[in-house]
Amino acid sequence: MDDSVKEIYITTLIYDVVKISNEFQFEQVVKLKVIQILPELNTGGVEKGTVELASFLASKNHLSQVVSNGGRMVTKLTNEGSRHHQMPIHRKSLLSILQVPKLRKLFAKEKPDVIHVRSRMPAWLTWFAWRSLQHSKRPKLVSTIHGFYSVNGYSKIMTMGEKVICVSESIKEYAKKNYSGLKDENLITIHRGVATETYPFGFEPSLDWKKKWKEKNPHLNEKFLVLLPGRLTRWKGQLDFVKVISTLNKNKISAHGLIVGGAHPRKDHFKKEINSAIKRSGVPNSFTLLGDRSDLREIMSIADAVVSCSTDPEAFGRTTLESLSMGKPTAGYAHGGVREQLEELCPEGMVSLGNYQEMASLLKKWSVRKPMISPNTKFTLSSMLEQTLGLYSSLSR
Repeated sequence: MDDSVKEIYITTLIYDVVKISNEFQFEQVVKLKVIQILPELNTGGVEKGTVELASFLASKNHLSQVVSNGGRMVTKLTNEGSRHHQMPIHRKSLLSILQVPKLRKLFAKEKPDVIHVRSRMPAWLTWFAWRSLQHSKRPKLVSTIHGFYSVNGYSKIMTMGEKVICVSESIKEYAKKNYSGLKDENLITIHRGVATETYPFGFEPSLDWKKKWKEKNPHLNEKFLVLLPGRLTRWKGQLDFVKVISTLNKNKISAHGLIVGGAHPRKDHFKKEINSAIKRSGVPNSFTLLGDRSDLREIMSIADAVVSCSTDPEAFGRTTLESLSMGKPTAGYAHGGVREQLEELCPEGMVSLGNYQEMASLLKKWSVRKPMISPNTKFTLSSMLEQTLGLYSSLSR
């Protein structure tokens, strides 16, 4: 090898080493430390979203931590690369103020880039601890408004993050309307999303599942199946749903209503009220209450239509989005986050609030001709995660 070739070879080698070194240093610089804070890690949309984001951060080699009172999702959280700090920050009690020094100590020790609060009582405790830190050493504070909270001083804490994430445009407008002093540039809409690989367009359950379903539910053969998913609580609209199915049957549509969702022990009286309404409907054999189910996706997939009868607006409405993502005909009262989903994916499914007769008329039409459903490319889990990480990154620059 002559000298000129050696020189080119060495120069190229040095260039590659420097390039690799710079890339390594860049990775070190952009690595974020994020602490999410919420009451507990049992079940629910807030909890599921927290774990999804934590797992995503860990998969990208960011340092993900969560503070909560614990729960059955902690194992999944830690198995997927995040750390958990257990503190009793869930209690709506004056005694919870005793957790403020502990949170302050945690923040001072861990030095996170971003603290993300997701519920009111933990947000208050976090805010007091965060404010007690030296100004130059405070992490960036982010909050998410997950619901249409009552308008009062207690709820106002969710608007006090340096950036405030709203899970739908409806929530953003609600916050702007009810809390003065909010700067529009500090409100960020990041829609909740579902994993389209879990809820693919045209999803079909396994043959084994279909076989077991038919064996257990022979009375549903040849029926027009309409599904209402949601826990048994008054505002979810189960009483309106009974009227919808009753109206369909009175209009010569052999419809059967499936209600999926359990009742909290304190809500057992409402379950009895639903059963009483079914008995008075004139078609008591046209309903099945399935309780809590782990196979809701599969039940959605074999339903002819899925509906949302929520009388209060949904902050987002995860189950309607799961249904729409699979391409299922979906109808709902057109308010809150459900309206935003239907506008984008199935405009024909929008029904005036409380108008169960309009919903029954729409479903009757769908029993003959299914509506067109647009593929879900907007409300996806990957989009939600990337947007949230993008927000964190912009704050830490």
